[in-house]
Amino acid sequence: MAENPLKGKHILAVDDEEDVLELIAEELEEYGVKIDMASTFDEGYEKIAADTHDAAILDIMGVRGFELLQFASSRKMPVIILTAHALSADSLRKSIDLGARAFLPKDQLGTLAPFVQDVLTLNYQSAWKSVFDKVRASLGKRFGSEWRKTEKEFWEKFDQEIGLKESVIIEP
Repeated sequence: MAENPLKGKHILAVDDEEDVLELIAEELEEYGVKIDMASTFDEGYEKIAADTHDAAILDIMGVRGFELLQFASSRKMPVIILTAHALSADSLRKSIDLGARAFLPKDQLGTLAPFVQDVLTLNYQSAWKSVFDKVRASLGKRFGSEWRKTEKEFWEKFDQEIGLKESVIIEP
């Protein structure tokens, strides 16, 4: 049996909804992940500054998630964006521009563990390729079939960057 790559990892979850934080903890603790939670921007900022986490899961709304993403990225902390209310093509693009490693709609919270595993074990391009393999169909349904055409150059360049034939694993 393969070793669980999430076991012993320390993840920060920042969301202003207590039930979402509880779902994140429930989803990841069964994999041996230690969860640290924050429900405000200030708490999240302080915990990111402490630099004791392997990755962060950030909500966009309610906790100024884009600001936290920018700060975490500047500290080389991998970030997964989790959102419901700000689920849009613009939010996805901004998340990528600010250095997020994954973007997950909250209604797919039950599949969080594989996203966290990819972010922690795959390089940037491979992690994003995995994200799009998992959520491409649902994004098309939400944003419409033409959602990538408004920023065609960005998405073509992005597709080239993640167009790997196979995943590249981060070497410890």
